[in-house]
Amino acid sequence: MPYRPPLVAHEYFVADPPELPVRVRGEGGLSALIAAEVVAADGAEVLLKAVTSAEETLVVQVGAAGEGVIRVRLSEDATARPRSERAIALVTPGTYAGARVVAEPGAPIVVDAGSLRAEITLSPWHLRFTDAAGATLVEQDRGHTDISGRLRTLPFGRSASGGAPVAYHESFAAAPDEAFSGFGESFTRLDKRGQRPLMWNFDAFGAESQRAYKNIPLYVSSRGYGVLVDSGAPLEFDVCQSTHSVVQILVPDDVMDYYVLAGPAPAEVLDRYDRLTGRPSLPPKWAFGTWISSGFCVDSGERVLARARTIRERGIPCDVLHLDTYWQSDGRWSEMRWDPVNFPDPEGMLAELAEMGFKVCLWMNPYISHLSPVFQEAAEAGYLLLDPQGEPYVADCWHGSFPACGIVDFTHPEAVEWFKGLLRPLLRQGVAAFKTDFAEGVPADAVAANGMSGTELHNVYTLLFNDAVVDVTREVNGHELVWARSSYLGGQRHSAQWGGDTYTSYAAMGSTIRGGLAHGLSGVPFWSHDAGGFTGRPTDDLYVRWTQFGALSPLLRLHGTTTREPWEFPEVEEQAVAALKLRYRLMPYLYSAAVEAARTGAPMMRALCVDHPDDPVAWQADLQYLLGHDLLVAPMTGPEGVRQVYLPRGRWVDYWTGEVLDGARYVRVAKPLGQIPLFVRYGALIPVQEQRDTVDVPEEIALVAFGGGGGSAEIHDADGVTVAVATRDGDVLRVAVTGPKRVTGVELVPVPGAPARAVIS
Repeated sequence: MPYRPPLVAHEYFVADPPELPVRVRGEGGLSALIAAEVVAADGAEVLLKAVTSAEETLVVQVGAAGEGVIRVRLSEDATARPRSERAIALVTPGTYAGARVVAEPGAPIVVDAGSLRAEITLSPWHLRFTDAAGATLVEQDRGHTDISGRLRTLPFGRSASGGAPVAYHESFAAAPDEAFSGFGESFTRLDKRGQRPLMWNFDAFGAESQRAYKNIPLYVSSRGYGVLVDSGAPLEFDVCQSTHSVVQILVPDDVMDYYVLAGPAPAEVLDRYDRLTGRPSLPPKWAFGTWISSGFCVDSGERVLARARTIRERGIPCDVLHLDTYWQSDGRWSEMRWDPVNFPDPEGMLAELAEMGFKVCLWMNPYISHLSPVFQEAAEAGYLLLDPQGEPYVADCWHGSFPACGIVDFTHPEAVEWFKGLLRPLLRQGVAAFKTDFAEGVPADAVAANGMSGTELHNVYTLLFNDAVVDVTREVNGHELVWARSSYLGGQRHSAQWGGDTYTSYAAMGSTIRGGLAHGLSGVPFWSHDAGGFTGRPTDDLYVRWTQFGALSPLLRLHGTTTREPWEFPEVEEQAVAALKLRYRLMPYLYSAAVEAARTGAPMMRALCVDHPDDPVAWQADLQYLLGHDLLVAPMTGPEGVRQVYLPRGRWVDYWTGEVLDGARYVRVAKPLGQIPLFVRYGALIPVQEQRDTVDVPEEIALVAFGGGGGSAEIHDADGVTVAVATRDGDVLRVAVTGPKRVTGVELVPVPGAPARAVIS
């Protein structure tokens, strides 16, 4: 497998991906479409009978699935569906009233979806996608042959091995300068050109490889389009690796079912993606505050209360206390029961924490230790996945670190209700939310109650798991927040995700940034990571730098195998807490960006290409990001305190010094430990609030003007929308405010060209 380095010791995980068969020498099996004829055409779709190079007859369907969206299906049977639909539908195609199919003699058939068109040539077969003006966005590649005439790529068609079909495939021509991103939370370079993303959810053992906890078969191109594949199978993308000029898609399923999404910018692609898969769920406002964890270490009710009191006494802004594994009895995870020894009075503890202004999140996963009496209860009721012999699958989901477990079968309706019944009493006690860990561990040879194999269930299992937890959380607490490690296509409906078990190193922090940016370009706007790194204890400087990165991320949690409590880093506590206070000061700006992200699907933490799609550097600069529209964040990814930062076109203001810098270039930035490289778009109007210990709904806010005039701010909160618009009148900045918030003042950052004073009207 290409995901394991040679000669390096590694574990064979119980949920390793299955491999496609390898043809023996001389065996055929590759078939590609060569011609087709029209069977039927209506106003939105054309149905074709196609002939392949292996003399097979297949069915092709090409139709509009929304404005700017075209769906392509290739199968043996027009009614074929992805195997994962036995558990869950991943994509819901839409309609477009203006869609039409044009079939004129001697000309390509055209499927018109408004801003996107498909042109079909019947013989020889070819499919091209254009914009409304007819300019090519992307087209199929007919296949590359070598000097011996052997086909080295997999064009549009189907392949067999041993006489049985094993996978469908598609190939798109790639321009020499084309960049590609998305594919879920991949921790490699943002531009995935030259990589081979495999859509199989891994327990990734860190955050520094192509192995991903969250795979999403969606990518966006710098040429102004996106491609979404509807399948829960372990499909694979070869992004110009085997052949530099071709993107190949291999789908081991009963159908090739994909959508081409018009842009031209990534934000438009993501908007159309949301129309097919659902809008992101906005977390409750308190979730945007600081989360402080017990860490992966033994805990108790007394320790939790002591931690809470210390946080308040030291003036550390914090809204959520996360209790990790040890709120349950050691070795019996995840039975969803308080450890009666260490947590003898959970109701009393939760009530006292609530009085101090804390929400509580509990860790859990869908595995149940075979040592727990809950395992026997589930096994006897038939609520666990089975092994090939029909017995409950007892899997080493912890890689030998903890006892083997059964895996809850979420294809079984009664098992889902039973599982929710384990969580409901905890929520009623006062627990606010759950961290839904793991769920990447369904073995390929497992058998589900609905007859699905583990391979068919593996990727979509996490959606079923998180859906169940969201359902019961919404029922009791009225929100849809889970803090999820694994996800798949459509997982933006689970409103918080984090980047898994990363190492404590600057390199790991850098790859974590890349994972978050790729995930954002895959349709997930509310993402986080373990500030400080997860495995081991960070150095003091890394702790501060990572906390700064966390404080300027969509969501923030301090968590690791050792403590991440600020007072346990006494030499740098002040700098770390200052980063948290900066987050709370910027909360009106951050929450407004979150509301916009939920509405549009564009990520809060966004790669530069989201706002600057025509800038080639914006598709490559992957150790920095825009946070909302007006802040540019460049976490310090090395201990030297110096780095290169790319500023997109326009003018940018150094948040700390007020220096104005011209964009469209790299600049050298040096910052002391207490400052993260942070830039503000020149002319921006940033809403801020007074320092608070918890996130709330302030009646008053202030504005900070970063030079010039003509800036505006739309402030969203639970009390409504407040709009501030600034206009320049000589040396006076006049700010008109409408809405429920009272603006107490406008701070003028002393930058060149700034007005002398501000007036609120």
